[in-house]
This record gives sequence, structure tokens and C-alpha cells, in this order.
Amino acid sequence: MTLAAKLTALATAVGVDIKALITTRGNLAALTTTEKTTLVGAINEIKAAVASASGINDAASSSTSSYSSSKVIDLLTTLENKLTGGASSALDTLGEIEARLGTDQTALGNLLTAVGNRVRFDDVQSLTAPQQAQARANIGAASAADTGDAAGADPVAAYTAAKA
Repeated sequence: MTLAAKLTALATAVGVDIKALITTRGNLAALTTTEKTTLVGAINEIKAAVASASGINDAASSSTSSYSSSKVIDLLTTLENKLTGGASSALDTLGEIEARLGTDQTALGNLLTAVGNRVRFDDVQSLTAPQQAQARANIGAASAADTGDAAGADPVAAYTAAKA
């Protein structure tokens, strides 16, 4: 399937989905909020009500409560443990890692070589044909020859027709 055909199919699918969303959003008059003219207004009303709620509940079983400071500290400790991934205390901060790499030039050289062998997105890079093919295979990308000519496709027209 050419890129043009795929774009047309995508536009048709999006149009059908939007038409279904418009049909199924529901009757705004049935909202239990004071605001009934827009969903955004109703959501903002609920958000304001939640923001003004108070109370501490470490079980978080209520929308009108907050965690205690000890619960927040426990959650931060858990996050720290996940970020360090069980690293020893000698290498569990960025400063310690930098100090270690600064004294081990072989490891730093190997790391820089490995980084240099990556496809860049922030700068121009010259790759051989086999390197290009491998990079495309690694990320599942198609070559320009595989995508077809999209110039003849009109996704806007397909989208407009699908939502009508």
C-alpha cells in the first residue's frame, strides 16, 4: 500500500472516529454539575471542587483528602530507589558517576565511542548505505522508495468526506 493510500485510510478512520465522538458525547443537560453548556466548564467546576477539598488520608480512598507528609516522604524514597536502581552508594549520584568516569579514561573512551555510533537527530550525519539500512531496520522505518508518492493524496478531502 502506498503512502498516499495509507494517508487516505488514516484520514477516513479519523473522520469516522470524530463523527462517533460527536454523536456519543452525551446530553450536557444531564450533567450533575452546575455548568451544563460545555464539557470543559463542567470539568473545571469539578477540578475547582477537588482543589478546595481537604483532609489527610494515606489510603487515598477519597477525592477530598491528601497524603500526609510521612506518606509523601515514603513515596519519594521509593522513587529515589527506583531511580538509582540499586546502585551502590559509590555511584548513586550524578556527581559520583562523573568523578568515576573522569578517573577511568578507558571507560570514558568506550562510552564516547558507543555514543558516537548512534544515529543523531540533532545534527547532520553521514552514514553508509548499510548503516542507513540497519538504522531503518532497527526502528522499523521504510525507505523513501518504499513509501510511494504522497503528492497525489488529499488527506483533507478524505477527512472531510469521512466526517460528513
